[in-house]
Amino acid sequence: MYYYSIDKTAVAEFKDRGSRFIAYVYPLKDAEDFKKILQGLKKEHPKAVHHCFAYRIGYDGNNFRVNDDGEPSGSAGKPILNAIDSKQLTNVLIIVVRYFGGTLLGVPGLINAYKSAAAMALQLVPFIQYPIEINYQLQFDYTMMNEVMMIVKQFNCTVIKQDYQLFNILEIGIPKARLQEALDKLKELHTVEVKKI
Repeated sequence: MYYYSIDKTAVAEFKDRGSRFIAYVYPLKDAEDFKKILQGLKKEHPKAVHHCFAYRIGYDGNNFRVNDDGEPSGSAGKPILNAIDSKQLTNVLIIVVRYFGGTLLGVPGLINAYKSAAAMALQLVPFIQYPIEINYQLQFDYTMMNEVMMIVKQFNCTVIKQDYQLFNILEIGIPKARLQEALDKLKELHTVEVKKI
């Protein structure tokens, strides 16, 4: 019950007949982050003719997006996504910026260039194994803080958000492999309210 992703960015460049394909790889948590990253790259490369991309987010395989940004259909976004999928990664974004070199590469040449640039960028970042987590919200009185945090540590839960007021509200990710054990332990703390989010 694990997935593989990255936690670093990298850049690689592929050249073919004068055209430059600069691939940027990023760890990506959600689509909102993607928009900011793409806008930043467009500002950084205003003279580039294409900013093609692909990303995959989540564990079910259904949350992905590809874009050819004016290149022939299927010649850019899909080969970039294939580079991500061939490594069985998720929560990854790759944007390939193209500077046109004056020679048309044709669809097979474009597919090769975008795939190669994406693959080269992926070779520069280590792949990391993460446990698949299910998110829960815990609400409890501050007197229960130590007991709750002991369980959070014991089951290697990720603290996503904390809000300490009259009642403490903690959002955590519980590793799926140990979900039932962790929930049973939390339920033993009768004054802690546990809610799936």
